Amino acid sequence: MPTIVKVTISLIVILVAAAGYVLQAHLGQIGPKYAVLFLGVFMVVAMWMFPEVTRKETEKRTR
Repeated sequence: MPTIVKVTISLIVILVAAAGYVLQAHLGQIGPKYAVLFLGVFMVVAMWMFPEVTRKETEKRTR
């Protein structure tokens, strides 16, 4: 995945997680607001940490 796509997706996820955190805080929810914040950060870190899966070209087998 190109870096610009990763950066764009990361920004979108961070903004949505921040909006979810603010919404949960406004509603008075303590546990869910921290869960939303943790999951947002976790998703961004996981996307950057783990590489994209690519398949190697293999020889076609004939039967």
